[in-house]
Amino acid sequence: MVPLRTGDVGEPEWSPGHPSLSHGERRFRRRIRVTEISVRFWGVRGSVPCPGRETVRYGGNTACVEVRCGDRLVIFDAGTGLRALGHALAAGPPGLAADIFISHCHIDHIGGLPFFEPCYMPANQIRIWAGSLLSEQRLADVARILMSAPLFPSGEGVFKAKITFCDFQSGDVLKPYPDLTLRTVPLAHPGGATGYRLEYRSRSVAYVTDTEHSPGRLDPAVLALAEAADLLIYDCNYTDEEFAGHVGRGHSTWQEGVRIAEAARAQRLAIFHHDPNHDDEFLDGVKARATQCHPGAIVAAEGLIVSL
Repeated sequence: MVPLRTGDVGEPEWSPGHPSLSHGERRFRRRIRVTEISVRFWGVRGSVPCPGRETVRYGGNTACVEVRCGDRLVIFDAGTGLRALGHALAAGPPGLAADIFISHCHIDHIGGLPFFEPCYMPANQIRIWAGSLLSEQRLADVARILMSAPLFPSGEGVFKAKITFCDFQSGDVLKPYPDLTLRTVPLAHPGGATGYRLEYRSRSVAYVTDTEHSPGRLDPAVLALAEAADLLIYDCNYTDEEFAGHVGRGHSTWQEGVRIAEAARAQRLAIFHHDPNHDDEFLDGVKARATQCHPGAIVAAEGLIVSL
């Protein structure tokens, strides 16, 4: 497996020559060997963005993860980190094809969608997927509400790209392309959420946020997603010590993430969905404790790249 690589915040680094990036961005990418899957974190927070001096190293944007599977572009969640990703993608030529998989439609996971530049470029094709709405709602309706008065000055109709909203039921197996599979499960979160396992060639990434665990019992559905995964990205909003005071909020802990990674034999655990009250110093402490428990643990940060 290729070692972990960390870039500066806001500095895209992907395989050399990819048409979606500018000349300057390609210069950075020459330092990275092309692998089957590359994962970049653009937003790692939960609940609300928290920019500032105390969060500058790990970042303050909400959930957004870019996954490159060969030439395929997959994005998990559309939090505020999506804006910076869109700016990088818009610097490339037209004709972008991307799939955005939403865990659920709380604002910290969809608030970046109106600011995603590729949605305003006519030659682009973007599919947006969600599995926690049927049968009461549809994703297209949520997007219209998000971009309607009094919440937003213009409607979802201002998008110029070809946008397809794809509703499914959590538990479905998705095949957006013949060589790419996503297995899904429902997660324990108020209003529902969807966990994903992405499989491409011989590699796999599990994306599991937002979910609340039951102390003393590992969630079998989450274990199935994480089983022997090359990378488990897990909702670690709290510590075990904090969890008792937040039962019912729909989030988990980094210690539970370690327990799941160990039980499921996941090679790496990305501690993700940081509480906005957890500053850089706090997360440094989490990193020190987590790596003692699980050598494959990392703390997700904006600009962090994991190549699989």
